[in-house]
Amino acid sequence: MPASPSTARAINDRLALSLLQQEGPLTAGQLKQLTGLSRPTVADLVERLSASGLITVVGESGEQRRGPNARLYGIVADRAYLAALDVRTESVSVLVSDLVGRVLAEGSAPVVPEEGEVAAVEQAVELVERAAKEAGASGEAGRLHTVGIGAPGLVDPATGELRDSAGLPAWHRRLVASLQERFPQARVGVENETNLAALAEQREGAAQDRDTFVLLWLGNSCGAAVVLDGSLRRGASGGTGEIGFLPVPGTAGLPTATDCSGGYHSLVGAAAIVELARESGLGSGGSTAANLVAEAAMDAPRGGAGNCAAGHDGAAAALRANPAHTLFLDALADRTAVGVAAVVAVLDPGCVVLGGEIGRAGGAALAGRVEARLRGMSPLATEVRASTLGGAAVLRGALLTARERAQDELFAPPDR
Repeated sequence: MPASPSTARAINDRLALSLLQQEGPLTAGQLKQLTGLSRPTVADLVERLSASGLITVVGESGEQRRGPNARLYGIVADRAYLAALDVRTESVSVLVSDLVGRVLAEGSAPVVPEEGEVAAVEQAVELVERAAKEAGASGEAGRLHTVGIGAPGLVDPATGELRDSAGLPAWHRRLVASLQERFPQARVGVENETNLAALAEQREGAAQDRDTFVLLWLGNSCGAAVVLDGSLRRGASGGTGEIGFLPVPGTAGLPTATDCSGGYHSLVGAAAIVELARESGLGSGGSTAANLVAEAAMDAPRGGAGNCAAGHDGAAAALRANPAHTLFLDALADRTAVGVAAVVAVLDPGCVVLGGEIGRAGGAALAGRVEARLRGMSPLATEVRASTLGGAAVLRGALLTARERAQDELFAPPDR
């Protein structure tokens, strides 16, 4: 059945807006070429979108001819302001952007949970307020339209709220409601931090060429995000990827429903990695897990002594490497591969991205080692890649989801 005129207009408008979002400013002629629509139809949608305040003339193309086709149309970027938050146990990072994703302000601040739940929430909210003011997104002239939050823990798929999970600060759950109270006109949403990191790696990072992959987050704690056929999978209770609870060999016991210290977390969490470095003869007081891994990855030969780069250069690199760095990175790869092999056996994703600050710090040296071990553990061909976004992926993912949510609302056709 052919679409009604109003439905056809809505489809055409959304197509044009998507192209302007992806390609940047375009002329009417370029819109005609990219959409395949007729010249009168393009002229109508340009007039309609201009009248609605969604697009405007932002300049002229380099064409010789003057006229409507030479005008460059772009999305009205300040039609909406967006905020993205990365909420950690003891810190918050925020950035504020316009509707096309241009970052206008950003900042981060420590949060001191020992000062109490109310104080922790207020510190985080004040950080958002300062960033919004700096970006011009405060007051009646410009206000936050959408706020995207990335936080550890489970997000209830039915309510969209953080579940009350053991081991997570109580102020995390209160923050969402407090931001909604402080910015009543804004749409506030929360998503698991690892899921957001996977979306960012898919759009802007190491998995841009993959519709199916798994992100293994290696940071203060560990987690995983699953993307199958281009879609993020959250599970029945929002718990897909809670890999820290995975029972694995090499730990002192088994995890419980409220404590993952006996699971995979005991092998690859930041504290476990620092202890592994100490056992390998590395690290002095105050060294973070990410710094230890980065130092070892820079010094150790790529892929390990048994899988060096081919030829004389690879052999020379192996001889130059600090044996302690090689030992540490090999041991970390052994641990990491245990969890990766379990994921691969169940999902067969074809690609695993080692994300988070530690995944990025390990780079190709760690990823190559994990992939080599995986080849000996699984018959399923799997590429292991290092994150290109690292810890910044959570903020980028929160911004992407906030922008999509705002555009879904603003770009929707008016009720007829």
